[in-house]
Amino acid sequence: MATANTVTGHGPRTAPAGASLAVLRSETRLFLREPGSLFWILVFPTVLMTILGLIPSFREHDDALGGRRVIDLYVPVAVLLAMIMAGLQAMPPVLTGYRERGILRRMSTTPVRPAALLGAQIVLHGAAALGSALLVMAVGRIAFQVRLPGQPFGYLLALLLAVACVLALGALVCAISRTIKISAAIGSVVFFVTMFTAGVWVPVQTMPDTLRRIVQVTPFGAASQALDRAASGGWPSWAYLGAVALWTVLAAGVAIRRFRWE
Repeated sequence: MATANTVTGHGPRTAPAGASLAVLRSETRLFLREPGSLFWILVFPTVLMTILGLIPSFREHDDALGGRRVIDLYVPVAVLLAMIMAGLQAMPPVLTGYRERGILRRMSTTPVRPAALLGAQIVLHGAAALGSALLVMAVGRIAFQVRLPGQPFGYLLALLLAVACVLALGALVCAISRTIKISAAIGSVVFFVTMFTAGVWVPVQTMPDTLRRIVQVTPFGAASQALDRAASGGWPSWAYLGAVALWTVLAAGVAIRRFRWE
């Protein structure tokens, strides 16, 4: 594997910063060679949103939704779906695989700390999720005349918090998983739960009141509401932003305490 070769070679010892950049470059090459991950993160959310947008009733204005259309609600949902794909489906098996194969342990004998590999994976999957979000919004605007976020700064803040949250959850899945199989199993369970709370099957705004109140305290239920509010032109509720931030801190804290390099 390119990463193992990069960080365990017998050449001159590289300065930590330079070695970390070398790891990032190597991981980027490996990431780009995975068409499956690239499809599910970068392409699938836009394809799903496009399919839904082709349903005639989804393009009709609904008084029950405040005059908006169902497709307007699904653009933020597709944005969250890209993040969920990156953080919970793509990243945990990679990191767990590196640990299971002893790559992280071998890195401890090089100038690069194992954290460099973890950081590279977080950067790559976070960047892929943000790139997918931009693609979703662009296609939604061009193909279905979905308005761009009316409150761009609030939307960006909610977007960055959601990315941080899903990556923290992905790191937590990796931390508590001893093998790739366990990581895939746990990740799949969390994946489907987060898809529901993000509103992939039923938009949060259309859920029954009791269910909606429950979903809104989950990380992606809160993120969905924050993004929807910013997309509509208002500043996202600090309660929703705070909920996403709290979940991020809790997941990251537990992941740091439970994570093992070997």
